Amino acid sequence: MELRREDRDLVGLTVLALLGTGPRHTYDMHRMMVDWHKDFVTGLPRSMYHAVNRLRRGGLIEPVASERPGPRPERTVYALTDAGRQELRERECRLLRTPDRDSTLFVAALSFVGGLPPEEVAAALRDRAAALERQSAEHDAALRATAGELPRLLLLEAEYERARAEADLAWVRTILDDLGSGRLTWSPEQVTRQEGDAVPPPGEEGAATDD
Repeated sequence: MELRREDRDLVGLTVLALLGTGPRHTYDMHRMMVDWHKDFVTGLPRSMYHAVNRLRRGGLIEPVASERPGPRPERTVYALTDAGRQELRERECRLLRTPDRDSTLFVAALSFVGGLPPEEVAAALRDRAAALERQSAEHDAALRATAGELPRLLLLEAEYERARAEADLAWVRTILDDLGSGRLTWSPEQVTRQEGDAVPPPGEEGAATDD
């Protein structure tokens, strides 16, 4: 399965995932990403405001209220639409199940994995494991086919790709074992409550503006 262009929009994924924990305005989302050190979200805060506008035009989020924290400008509070909830779920699952050369996509998906049920995460990771097995076998076959025909110096990148696929596969299998045994589990509702409680209070917001 190939990733879509939208799947590579990590700022958009972030907005959807944070709104999955409840309605909030853009500055809250910006502060959460900074405070939680989610370094895969780049270009803050401008990129987050652009993502909010894109998602709103696409019908994935909608304004539900406005707030005016003291003398600061009015800020729009957004929430997921039904289409946005479905998009978040599907996008998360695609990023979890589909290996990509850009490992940041998988890192971002793991960052928000608590919004999915453990059994759905396990199903996506089983697909990822199968894809990584195929990748590792393909790299191994390519290396065997060129053995003795090319100097090893010219095959180092193929060795690296095989090693990376095998390392990723080993880690995914560990997580699948933990999910299967119950050593790793969670409730999406509990995660949502915890993340919702982590929003900074309005009095600490600084000078950022929202539309």
